[in-house]
Amino acid sequence: MPTEWIVVVPFRMASAKSRFGPHDNSALALAMALDTVEVALTVAQVIVVTDAPQPFLALGAAVHPDPGTGLNAAIEAGLAQAGIDPGRAVLLGDHPALTPEELAESLAAAIHPLSMVADSAETGTAMTLALPGVSHHPVFGGGSKAAHESAGYRPLVGDWPGLRADVDTAADLARLERTGPRTSAWSAGSSR
Repeated sequence: MPTEWIVVVPFRMASAKSRFGPHDNSALALAMALDTVEVALTVAQVIVVTDAPQPFLALGAAVHPDPGTGLNAAIEAGLAQAGIDPGRAVLLGDHPALTPEELAESLAAAIHPLSMVADSAETGTAMTLALPGVSHHPVFGGGSKAAHESAGYRPLVGDWPGLRADVDTAADLARLERTGPRTSAWSAGSSR
């Protein structure tokens, strides 16, 4: 029987994409998060842990208030809402090139109790996954790939460039060959 998945996506508007520079990056961050969540909703249920619930509710995602005490605390809050019975994936909201096929394939590849998908730099983590009934406590941040592997997360291997391409800087965004509609609209508007 296929695993039922809930994808937890943390998104905090208040501190959005500070590595893009000192200006207000909230519109870009929201565009990327909405593109990410819209794709995830085609494959699974989604809980967005956020301080900006309305746009995600409009897409059909469930929302949980961001506790305001950091990324991993927000993830833990979303995982607590999801419960332990379904499979649970944690996906950050900065994957505007993600496709439904990539997400579906990576979820289907998760056959170990705990698994992860490394980012394109092979130092960070794009997504963590836990099968039903398995305790899930990811630790995102600098060097998270090694931290997750040390905690027992098994790396998944697949051709998922959109999933692996998280966007932390303007250079990351510029490298993407395609993005979701909101991110593309933001890019078109900012280049005028």
